Amino acid sequence: MFLKNSRYHGLPTVTAKDRAGTEVAAVKLRLLPIPAGDPVTVRTHDQLDTLSEQRYADATRYWHIADANSELEAASLLQPTGRPITIPRS
Repeated sequence: MFLKNSRYHGLPTVTAKDRAGTEVAAVKLRLLPIPAGDPVTVRTHDQLDTLSEQRYADATRYWHIADANSELEAASLLQPTGRPITIPRS
């Protein structure tokens, strides 16, 4: 279902029906531990990939920031400007 280098590769899946009644496969939700992290205040024009690049020297690790916060949609973390988010230390 996913490429071998995907963070979703090998995770358990579940089957569900979409609005049209078609069966679809989805990754089962994960329970995540609360990581050690630092609070950061969102500034105008912040992006998760650039925050990730600044912290980890790897823009592709933006999902670590998303997982450390409670928003279901990663882009929601950056709104509104001035809100605090957690950026994991590792």
